[in-house]
Amino acid sequence: MGQVRPFRTRPKGRFLISTGVSDPALVSFVHLHTHSEYSLLDGANRLTDLVHRAKEFEMPGLALTDHGCLFGAWAFHKLAKKEGIKPIIGMEAYVAPGDRRDRSKAGQGERAYYHLVLLARDMEGYKNLVKLSSIGYTEGFYHKPRVDREALAAHAGGLVVSSACLAGEIARHLTADNWDGAREAATWYANLFKDRYYLEVQAHDSEGQADLNGKIFELSEEMGLPVIATNDAHFLQAEDHEAHDVLLCIGLGKDRSDMNRMRYDEGLYFKNAVEIAERFPDRPDVLENTLKIADEVNVGFEKTYHLPAFPLPEDRTDENEYLVFLATEGAKRRYGDPLPEAVQERLDYELGVITETGYAGYFLITWDFIDWARRNGIPVGPGRGSAAGSIIAYSLWITNLDPLEFDLLFERFLNPERISMPDIDIDFCYERRGEVIEYVKEKYGKSAVGQIITFGTMKSRAVIRDVGRTLGIEPSETDRIAKMIPNTPGQAFTVEEAITKLKEVKELYEEGGRYKQLFDYSMTLEGLSRHSSVHAAGVVIAPGPLEDYVPVCIQTGKNSGNGDASEAMHVTQYDMNCLEDVGMLKMDFLGLKTLTVIHDAVEAVKARVGELRHPEAGTVFESMDDVPLDDPAVYEMLARGGTSGVFQFESKLAIEKLRAMRCDRFDDLVATNALIRPGPLDSGMADAYIRRKTGREEVRYDHPDLQPVLESTYGIIVYQEQVMRIANVLGGYNLAEADVLRKAMGKKIASLIREELTQFVAKAIARGVEKKTAESLAEQIETFGRYGFNLSHSAAYSIIAYHTAWLKAHYPAEFMAAMLSAVVSNTDDVVKYISECRELPRYLPKLNEGIQVLPPDVNESGWKFTAVGETHIRFGLGAIRGVGSSAVNSILGAREADGPFTTMFEFLERVDLRALNKRAVEALITAGALDSFGYRSQLLAGLDTAYSEISARKAEEEAGQASLFSTGDAAIEVKDPGLPNIPEWSEQERLKREKEALGFFISGHPLDRFADVVRAFDSVNTTNLKEHLGRPLELACVVTKVQRQISRRDNSEWGKITVEDFHGTASVLAFKDNWQKYKETLQQDAVVLLSGKVSGRERDEEDPPIFLDDALLLEGVPNSGQLALQIEFQVGAELDDDVFARAKEVLVAHPGTAPVELRLGTDNGAESPVFRSRTLKADPTHETIEALQEMFGKAGVRLVRVSVRVADERSGSDPLAY
Repeated sequence: MGQVRPFRTRPKGRFLISTGVSDPALVSFVHLHTHSEYSLLDGANRLTDLVHRAKEFEMPGLALTDHGCLFGAWAFHKLAKKEGIKPIIGMEAYVAPGDRRDRSKAGQGERAYYHLVLLARDMEGYKNLVKLSSIGYTEGFYHKPRVDREALAAHAGGLVVSSACLAGEIARHLTADNWDGAREAATWYANLFKDRYYLEVQAHDSEGQADLNGKIFELSEEMGLPVIATNDAHFLQAEDHEAHDVLLCIGLGKDRSDMNRMRYDEGLYFKNAVEIAERFPDRPDVLENTLKIADEVNVGFEKTYHLPAFPLPEDRTDENEYLVFLATEGAKRRYGDPLPEAVQERLDYELGVITETGYAGYFLITWDFIDWARRNGIPVGPGRGSAAGSIIAYSLWITNLDPLEFDLLFERFLNPERISMPDIDIDFCYERRGEVIEYVKEKYGKSAVGQIITFGTMKSRAVIRDVGRTLGIEPSETDRIAKMIPNTPGQAFTVEEAITKLKEVKELYEEGGRYKQLFDYSMTLEGLSRHSSVHAAGVVIAPGPLEDYVPVCIQTGKNSGNGDASEAMHVTQYDMNCLEDVGMLKMDFLGLKTLTVIHDAVEAVKARVGELRHPEAGTVFESMDDVPLDDPAVYEMLARGGTSGVFQFESKLAIEKLRAMRCDRFDDLVATNALIRPGPLDSGMADAYIRRKTGREEVRYDHPDLQPVLESTYGIIVYQEQVMRIANVLGGYNLAEADVLRKAMGKKIASLIREELTQFVAKAIARGVEKKTAESLAEQIETFGRYGFNLSHSAAYSIIAYHTAWLKAHYPAEFMAAMLSAVVSNTDDVVKYISECRELPRYLPKLNEGIQVLPPDVNESGWKFTAVGETHIRFGLGAIRGVGSSAVNSILGAREADGPFTTMFEFLERVDLRALNKRAVEALITAGALDSFGYRSQLLAGLDTAYSEISARKAEEEAGQASLFSTGDAAIEVKDPGLPNIPEWSEQERLKREKEALGFFISGHPLDRFADVVRAFDSVNTTNLKEHLGRPLELACVVTKVQRQISRRDNSEWGKITVEDFHGTASVLAFKDNWQKYKETLQQDAVVLLSGKVSGRERDEEDPPIFLDDALLLEGVPNSGQLALQIEFQVGAELDDDVFARAKEVLVAHPGTAPVELRLGTDNGAESPVFRSRTLKADPTHETIEALQEMFGKAGVRLVRVSVRVADERSGSDPLAY
């Protein structure tokens, strides 16, 4: 190969070399070896910074060569083109010394791989780069994604190659003075990549680099190979070296003080042409060769879509025709035959758009896997996003929401005037989502279907922790500092913002020293990609093998199709946004636990009552889809605040809004779903809706023609579709044009908004609308359109919410059992829903008692929580710690085969002890699962003997040996040794061990005997402390742990106390005098009423502690004067004529200190008057309350904190006075 002549033309980008070059000349240069943040935890360059730096240096091109991957390639190409820089897509490949499949370190210096720079010269080169990057992961992964000479030879076309850095094959040989090895490698590459292979010298001072450069030039002269200069840029500026070194330590898991770790030279930054030229003053060719390569590169992408062909049935030949057939037949099933005129018109319109745009295949693919899921009993959601606006999607059962009934707009989903790929996201049952993905893989080929990469970034708190760890700062201290930085939705601070805006953080930064260092490094590194993972829902389907279109890699994780966290998945190296640009078919297969909850609850209902039916009306439903959306009992429960477990409406904010608006119709759910978001709340839309619904504000329409559009929301623009309708009705826009207006509002670009609204006003005036009205509407569109929510999505998700609410209202045991099963891995959620089970009568007055969650039982429990009758739920065996799935399956299998177990000994005989070890049996005992066989103390004491005996006998049987108890052919039956006669554990001991096995109390709770008192203080509980930051509170709880602490500041003693209520746990901090005053009260297992304040410190926002002010044993609270006994009933309620007389008898028979109150009506948003008796005070014991509950219902009588706002204390207004 001859010496390449220097590239003569001088592109834009020249620097006057004034030092180090004997004859000053104008030079230019292109970086061809550059790393970005996608060289994960090794490169610190952001793509935007690289491109802007290259532009600042007037460089005509720039290459991106991340380690072994193309993660950033597409985004880099797009960004560089936009900035006028020629993008050169490349990769620093890892090359195996032998076969890429060989897992050995056979290279020079016992290396498992060498480095090699590959650059795409043209589209052939790009495609080969994609192939090679994919092969590295799918076939050659060993520490790194490796290719080999075989792979390079098969995919050499269109690639420009250079010998890379000190870790390159030639560099390794030359460093070891193995010149023959270097010549052999150079010859092989030069022959394969004829006129496209370059040796590489680098312009930094890494150890050995200067010596290597000299040897590279010598080899070049000997072999006639051209040379390029690079700088292996890993960070942007020289001053970023220190922060990059910290990043390297994070990636290596090393302390920065470790003297034996890897380090990078401080010169590996993005240098300008002068700095490069100064390093090679006698070799201008090494710079000019970079310009030659850049000039030769020609990689461009045309916008095309890569849709797989849908496998048509044998009797069909055209995708369009088949879609028309399926949609028409489906519409007839939905609407009847013949189709109503409006349906036919909408169907024809949509089919016309879809067949003309070529997206019939997309709909067929989507229909097919959803149809398969439905036929295989996999729950599918009613729709999400704008897809619910398509009547074709409804007709194909892709969605389950009638777009005509809810006035959902097709153009919001697919605008025929601005065509882009449809985007249909689908919710599947959380447990069976993987089956659908596996079906798609089988249908289109495993190699054609993959999941989608996503990148975790170093956000403010995470980067503080990462940097602090490498600097040797104690984890507890970095955690404390990290928590100073808010990261709640809508108020997430960057490190820099925290230093600027937060006094506490600013003071720490200004202390200097290691804190300043910590913050400075964190600011530099914040936002960089830290790791890759798998998108929770994204799936891509290609017309053929994925690597023919995009690079792929291999990942393992919980989002794999079959749910196996250890199984390798093919994952695209491009993220969701890049795939959309590439034109790939991508969809979101979301796993929604709520669908699993609904399915499990319905199956449980059918198992108990034989069918899904309304318990009062008796109407039988084939599925939840057939349940009417107008059930008053459902809305009454929601209006009382009974939303726990109801999809999308569990937050305190949702409860407040539903109660305030006196929710009584499906439209209220849809509107609330849209309104409980920051924009609508801040703009006052939510409160205006409530005022108008409750009659406190007049419903107004700016124009009579808007009443049909805005009637469901009382004249307020709530949904994006309403903006489109207003433009359509008053401005004469077609719906496609109206969608353009809608999008403009959402983009929040002032000039674009003004342009669109000016056009709207002009069009409206031209159609006879008064100018003032048109301008007023334009203002409303700008205000409300900015926050308007997608009606299609809100309505579809409100259907799911309604289904959960219907099941909770009518089949609470089955529903709550399904909810508990869905959250079993989250202890806090399990405790929360167990507490909710107790509180159900408050929201469902028909229940006299709450739902009781019983301990697990090997004779009654399944894997999941199981409803037992109407008022009990049996704990699931699968939720017991230390008892795995194989153990539970063995128990369930033995029970199904031979019926219930009778004794522990017989239980052990029948189950497979290989699956159920002794420790698992201990867990079953302490959890209460064997309670039917004896006391837990007896069972545990007798376990060793029984388990050993049965294990030994089973071992003999498996070994084929004669049993010690055998005589000839007949085996003597071994008698159950029985259980030792020992006392039962105390309740305290039983509950303690139960909690160790389950994570919470089940068979009882230390607060049970004070349940009536606890409920009086439960407006604030351990689960909602975050909603009361900085506020005072009273909390009824049990002390579960006490830790005595000594202050570092002044050596004073203070206490850290862990407490638990019916909902969960919390930390209480008692300082100085308060600790000394109450530490005797705050003993282990003490049941107390705490007064104090929830921490308002920003660092505590995720898990705020309580600062103690006061502590009182709970047994003293009922007669302390703090509580009143309240009877509540609705005006018009059917009560016995003598109910008040009988109630008075009870109260007189139980005199005490608690005032007696009557509350009229239900607190569903309206003010409920409260009357207090002047003549009666009662003893607030459970006996008194229970007697009154027999008259007024379980939810009708409770203890409440004494209210200062009572309507009337005159005896004449007192129904109990006579």
